[in-house]
Amino acid sequence: MIAKKRGKASDIEEVMVWGAAKDSASAGYTNPTSLLTQEDMVAINATTTEDLVKYEPSLVIRKRYIGDSNGTLGMRGSNMFATSRSMVFADGVPLHYLLQSRWSGAPRWTLVSASEIAQVEILYGPFSAEYSGNAMGGVVLIETAIPQKREVHIDLDYFSQDFSAYGFSDRLNGYKTFISYGDKLGDLSLYLSYNRLENDSQPQTFYFDQDKNHSLPEVQAQFANAIPVTGFMKNQDVYAKDAYYFGDTGVEQAVTDNVKIKLGYDFGNWSTLLNLAYEDRTTLRDSPNSYVRDEAGQTVWSGNLEQDGLWLTIPANRLGASDLERKSLSTGLRLKGQLTDQVRMETTISDFRILKDNTRTSSRSLQDPLFNGSGQTTDYDHTGWQTFDIKLVLEDMGLEGMEWITGARRETYELNLDQYNSSDWAQGDNAGYTSRSGGETAINAAFVQLNWDINAHWDLALGGRYEEWESKHGYFTRSAAPTVLIAVDDNQRNQFSPKFSLGYAPADEWLVRYSLARAYRFPIVEELFSQSQSYASTTVARPDLKPENGLHHNLLLEKQFDSGYARINLFSETIQDAIESQSNILPGGASITSFSAVDEVQTDGVELILNYYGLLVPELDMRFNLTYTKSIIEDNSSAEGVNPDNSIEGNDYPRMPRWRSNLLLTYHASDRWDVSANVQYADKSFGRLQNDDIAEQVMGAQDGYTRVGAKTTYAVSDQLKCGLGVDNLTNQRSFVAHPWPGRTLYMSLSYSL
Repeated sequence: MIAKKRGKASDIEEVMVWGAAKDSASAGYTNPTSLLTQEDMVAINATTTEDLVKYEPSLVIRKRYIGDSNGTLGMRGSNMFATSRSMVFADGVPLHYLLQSRWSGAPRWTLVSASEIAQVEILYGPFSAEYSGNAMGGVVLIETAIPQKREVHIDLDYFSQDFSAYGFSDRLNGYKTFISYGDKLGDLSLYLSYNRLENDSQPQTFYFDQDKNHSLPEVQAQFANAIPVTGFMKNQDVYAKDAYYFGDTGVEQAVTDNVKIKLGYDFGNWSTLLNLAYEDRTTLRDSPNSYVRDEAGQTVWSGNLEQDGLWLTIPANRLGASDLERKSLSTGLRLKGQLTDQVRMETTISDFRILKDNTRTSSRSLQDPLFNGSGQTTDYDHTGWQTFDIKLVLEDMGLEGMEWITGARRETYELNLDQYNSSDWAQGDNAGYTSRSGGETAINAAFVQLNWDINAHWDLALGGRYEEWESKHGYFTRSAAPTVLIAVDDNQRNQFSPKFSLGYAPADEWLVRYSLARAYRFPIVEELFSQSQSYASTTVARPDLKPENGLHHNLLLEKQFDSGYARINLFSETIQDAIESQSNILPGGASITSFSAVDEVQTDGVELILNYYGLLVPELDMRFNLTYTKSIIEDNSSAEGVNPDNSIEGNDYPRMPRWRSNLLLTYHASDRWDVSANVQYADKSFGRLQNDDIAEQVMGAQDGYTRVGAKTTYAVSDQLKCGLGVDNLTNQRSFVAHPWPGRTLYMSLSYSL
C-alpha cells in the first residue's frame, strides 16, 4: 500500500491506496492516461461512481437519470453502445459487463460507491499488452481507500429535478444514504459499507403514432369504428416526419441497496484484499401517462382512434407497467507481493453472478378497463462470469532500466435468457415461453511486455498478447416454435496482438510519445446467441460474427508545468468487422434490434487537455479538455454488394459527435470552503448507420447539448461538511435517444468520525 497526500499544506489528507498511488500529471508509459484524485473530485456532483469520470477527455457516460442501471460508457472511437470495447476495474475486480451490449451492457458501477473511491485512472486505447481487445476504447481503473485507523463515515444526499417534455411536467426527487465503518487491527484492514439510493426519474420513453393511409381498403375497415378523441400532440419523429405523441412511460421508481465488505491483510512483503459486493436493485414503472381523451373526457389507453381526420392507434400493450428485480453478487480476491528483490507477483480471482434478474411487464396499462392481469416475464438464469489472472513484474532484468511484465488470464462468460407469458404479470408465472436463448464464451490469454528506459531521453515498450477464444453451448428458439431449442455450432479463434511505444523527452518538462497497437475484440454472448421477443422489442442475434480487428495509433505531445500540464493526443483507429447494434423504432413505440458487421470504420481525432493547479491565482484549479473526433464508415461492401442503390459508406458512425468538451473549475475560498463550476458540451450526432435521423430535440434523437453546473462545499468542522450543487442549470432539454435529466439540485451532508 502507498500513502498519497493531497491538498494544501494546512489541510493535508492522507489516503491509503491498495494499488499504486499516482500524480495527476502522470502521462503513462504505453497508454495516454488521465488521473482523478480526491482533490479533483471535489468539483463534481457525484451520486454514483460513473459521475466521477463523465468530465474526462473523449469519454461519455449515458446516464439517463440518478440511479439508472444503464449508465453505458463510450471512449474515443467506441460509442456509448459499444460497451464491450471499454473495461472498468475496481481494485482489480471487473465491473464491465461483457455479456450484453447497448444499454444492457453498462458496467455495474453501483458495486462500488462513489464515497469509497481514492483515485480513478483512465487508460486510452489498447496499447498495453496487459489488456485484451475489450480495451479498444480504453480502461477505467478504480482504486478504493483502505482504512488505516478506526473511522465512521456517513453521507446524506438529496436531489431534485424539474422536467417537462411533451405531455409530462413534474418535479422529481430522490435521496442517497451511505454509511461505512473501517478499522485497522494489526495487519488486518476491515471495511464495511451500506449504500441506499432511491430516486424518481423522468419518463424514459414518449410514444407516438403516425397517420395511416386512408386509401387502403384494409385500413378503412380497421378504422370504420374508430373512437373520436383529442389529446394527440403533433411533433416529429427522428426522421423529421409528422408524429403524434399519445403518452409516456411515466415515472420510474429506482431503488438500489448495496452492501460492501473489504478485508485486507498484510504479511511480510505480501498483501491480500478480499472484496464482496452485493447489489439489490428494483425499478418500478407502474404509472404511465396517456394524453388522449374520448368525447366524455375519459382517458383512452388503447384502440383505433380518430382525431381531426387523422387515423391513429395506441397499441394495447404500449402503456403497460414493468417491474425489475435484480440481485447480484461480486467476489474478488487480489494478492500481490515480492517473490525476490527483482520479481513482483500480482494475481486476481473474481466471480460475478446474477442471483436474480427478473423483469415483469403487463399486457396493458393497469388502468385500462380491458386489462386482464396478464403479462410477460424476462428472466436471467445461470448468468455470470469468472476471471483469473496472474502477472509477474521483473525489474532490471537484462539491462539497467529494463522491466519485463508477463502474465496470463482466463475469462469465462455464460448468459441464459428466458422470456415467457404470464397469466399474472405481477407474479411472473410461466404460462408458455415466447423465446429462449443463451450460450457461453471463454478467453485464454498470455502476454509479455518489455518496458525499457534506454537513457534519460528515450524509452521503449514492446509487447504482445496471444488470445484463444471459444464460443460453445449456444442455443436459441424461433418465434414460431418457442419451446424448440436450436443449437448453434461451437466456434474457436486464435489471435495475436502486437504492441509498440516509443517515448522521447528532449527536456525535463517535455515528452513526445508514439504508440501503436493491434487489438481484436471477440463477439460476446448476446451478439452471438441472444434472440428475444417481448411486447415492445425484438432482438436478433448473429452467430456468424467475426472478431473486431483494430489498428490503433496515438501521438502524444506534453508540456509539464510546476503545477499542471498541457497535453495533445493525435489518435487514429481503423476497425474492421465493426459490430454495431441497430434498433429500428416503429410507429407505436416498438423496436427491432439486430447486430450487423461493418467492414471498416475509420476514426481520427485530436484531444487537447489542460490541467492546472493554481491558475492565475493559487486558489483556482482547472481541468479542461476539448476533443474533435471524425468517425466515418469507409467500407460496407460485404453487406451492400456492388453498386448498391443506397450506401452507408461515407456516413458518420452512430453516436459519435464531432466535438466534445469539458471544463471543471474549483476555487478554494478557504481551507474549509470550495466553490466549483463545470460545463459539458457535445454536438449532435446520428443514432443510425443510415444517418437519416436528422430531427433534433425529439424522442429518439442524438442531440448536442451544453450543460452548466455548479457546486459548493463547506466544512462546518473537521467532522461535518455540507454541500449544495446544481446540474443543467439552464434546464436545457435534449435527448440521447431517451431524455437527459432537467435542472437537478443537490444537497449533501457528510460526517466523519
